[in-house]
Amino acid sequence: MPMRWLAEYAWLPAHAEPTPDVLIETDGGRITAVAPLTPGRPTAGVQVLDDAVRLPGLTLPGLANAHSHAFHRALRGRTHGGRGDFWTWRDVMYDVAGRLDPDSYLALARAAYAEMALAGVTCVGEFHYLHHGPDGTRYDDPNAMSAALVEAAAHAGIRLTLLDTCYLTASVAGDPLAGPQRRFGDGDALRWADRVGGFTPDNDHARVGAAIHSVRAVPAAQLATVAGWADRQGAPLHVHLSEQPAENDACRAVHGVTPTRLLADRGVLGRHTTAVHATHPTAADVALLGESRTGVCLCPTTERDLADGIGPARRMAEAGSPLSLGSDSHAVVDLFEEARAVELDERLRTRRRGHFRADELFTAATRAGHAALGWGDAGELTVGMRADLVTVRLDSARTAGVPPVGVFFAATAADVDHVVVDGRVVVRDGRHLTVDVPVELRDAIEAVTS
Repeated sequence: MPMRWLAEYAWLPAHAEPTPDVLIETDGGRITAVAPLTPGRPTAGVQVLDDAVRLPGLTLPGLANAHSHAFHRALRGRTHGGRGDFWTWRDVMYDVAGRLDPDSYLALARAAYAEMALAGVTCVGEFHYLHHGPDGTRYDDPNAMSAALVEAAAHAGIRLTLLDTCYLTASVAGDPLAGPQRRFGDGDALRWADRVGGFTPDNDHARVGAAIHSVRAVPAAQLATVAGWADRQGAPLHVHLSEQPAENDACRAVHGVTPTRLLADRGVLGRHTTAVHATHPTAADVALLGESRTGVCLCPTTERDLADGIGPARRMAEAGSPLSLGSDSHAVVDLFEEARAVELDERLRTRRRGHFRADELFTAATRAGHAALGWGDAGELTVGMRADLVTVRLDSARTAGVPPVGVFFAATAADVDHVVVDGRVVVRDGRHLTVDVPVELRDAIEAVTS
């Protein structure tokens, strides 16, 4: 159904800051017209605008959460105290991973994705490796867990790129999967490819991509199999990269090179590949990523929560790697916080201010994230693109008095007021139209943690 929206401010492509009074028309899930009103033209009482839905505040294209582990949402508030590091946190995460089945995962992911919708996320990349039963036995439908995630995103009203993850070994040295890890594995990359190839989402809101969990989890000789599958499908390929110094050290000990060099040598890097985290790359690694135009997905709230460190974001961007954003473990679901953390963490790392302009952070949260997930037709308010509109209040306690260009340094997810995905209203007046998010999160989390 054709719709007309009148945005008080809208952030249009190739503009360094938002534009006031923009009329946006949509039909069939696409943007059909974008018309900034001429200066001085009234926006009220004009006949041609009578049927337009007013969007007070700043309207953005949909935000893209390029890296998610939906089941990690059950860990929020349970793993943040005390001492430890990534490896001790992982033990707690594995405990939750071992409790899920297709039904409980559907409930948890539905609530987690609906929380993302409330935060303005219109598309999520799910880095999915909970493939089989807790002891590694395949379900009757070997892609039952994948189907649960696809259904969850449909219920939440957002798009999904299911990054089906190859996870075969427990270490760079090739130790076998054990305990909860057994449910992640397919035996080898060919059997992984066979299983993934048998799954086609039955709704156009979802697409299938590929992921290499890490150089710890896929033997070097099998990396090319995963990359080749993604290339033949024209699908995005993601990989955890250099998240921990221990990963770099182990890779050098076994292969004599860094993880980035290993991936480059095996044909994994490239324009359709996104390296997640890239927190501890060498200068040569940064050059390899940039020269190959491999994207980098930063997840600052998770990287700080797990004490992973601060990656060289500015150097990677200048080398040629497009930057996108993810909420990863969902310690926080707030793409505004992820975006400004890219700048603020760089300030901590360098002890200097002013590394990323507001429009660069905007691009990372929108167009670059969608592109990393294989949705090149989303992330811009321009004719022909998907009709995703996210409106942020400019009159909250956080944003009052803030110029629209400053939203990525001031707003939070709580300031998202209106969300349209593919032309359908999903969030109105800050409330999800079909999911009681707090209640469903509480119930789903209790079911897997009690």
